[in-house]
Amino acid sequence: MCRHLAYLGPPTGLGALLVDAPHGLVDQARHPRFQTSGRSNPDGWGVAWYEPDDPSPQRYRSATAIWQDPEVGVLGAVRTPVALGAARLASPGSPVEQSGNAPFVADRFAWSLNGIVEGWHDGVGAELASLVSPGRAAGIEGVSDGETLFALGLDRLDAGVSPSEALAEVVALVTARTGGRLNFLLTDGESIAATAWGNSLFLRGHDGSIVVASEPTDDAEGWTRVPDRTLVTADAASSRCVPL
Repeated sequence: MCRHLAYLGPPTGLGALLVDAPHGLVDQARHPRFQTSGRSNPDGWGVAWYEPDDPSPQRYRSATAIWQDPEVGVLGAVRTPVALGAARLASPGSPVEQSGNAPFVADRFAWSLNGIVEGWHDGVGAELASLVSPGRAAGIEGVSDGETLFALGLDRLDAGVSPSEALAEVVALVTARTGGRLNFLLTDGESIAATAWGNSLFLRGHDGSIVVASEPTDDAEGWTRVPDRTLVTADAASSRCVPL
């Protein structure tokens, strides 16, 4: 049911997060250790990253499995202080196409959903989509639950709430209507906000950096499993976990 990770800290190569780490995103996608649904994530992938003096994220997405995509090696040389990557296992009934792959980006934000909204294709998706403002609805390219939930989060960010508050409000919108697994990752290029809701989530701070990921990227000490139903806010200096 997807794997994702976010990094913030001193500039590092994307290859360090995707390939070089013993259990980086490529290995997590193909051989997940904590995944609750599915044995791999073959339905495409994507990565967003930030360049110096540019508040808008760059992005690459593909419907090719991350372990089969030759662009992984090319992108590995990109150095960045902030990145968000995701590998996808499409939800039942959802098409396997590039538009369904996280990260979704808009303005200065990058977003990923590791999870599923129950009943998405049975009316819940249409109900949630009807709550999106016309301006943010115009930016939706595909039909995935993750992209619509991002639009709902953007509406709240537009209203002036913090990234962590936006995630909490989107979780509340969904869970008031249905169940699901709702692990979100959101970055604005300066901080990371995340939720653990039904899927695994870990974090590790080290040498001025923070990694928030579905699974530890290595066997080093310092990884902390985030309790379920928890909201995480983090930057390179600190992290905070509070119950949702």
